[in-house]
Amino acid sequence: MPITIKVNTNGPLMISAADAPSVILTDSTGAVIPLPEGKNVFLCRCGASSRKPFCDGTHKSNGFDGTCITAMQNLG
Repeated sequence: MPITIKVNTNGPLMISAADAPSVILTDSTGAVIPLPEGKNVFLCRCGASSRKPFCDGTHKSNGFDGTCITAMQNLG
């Protein structure tokens, strides 16, 4: 099964993968950040999470507007 990254409306990025070991998340130094096996992972986009890089739901109360333009517009 492919890895899917979904941009949730005004919320986090959701990473879905049937095989968690195929997804590797690292910090800026290259150190691996462990991911839970077989579960979706939610990465913060609002910048206010107390669990960065993971989402803690803060976007629901801080007025985060995560409106994205379409991929084709972004590439041009």
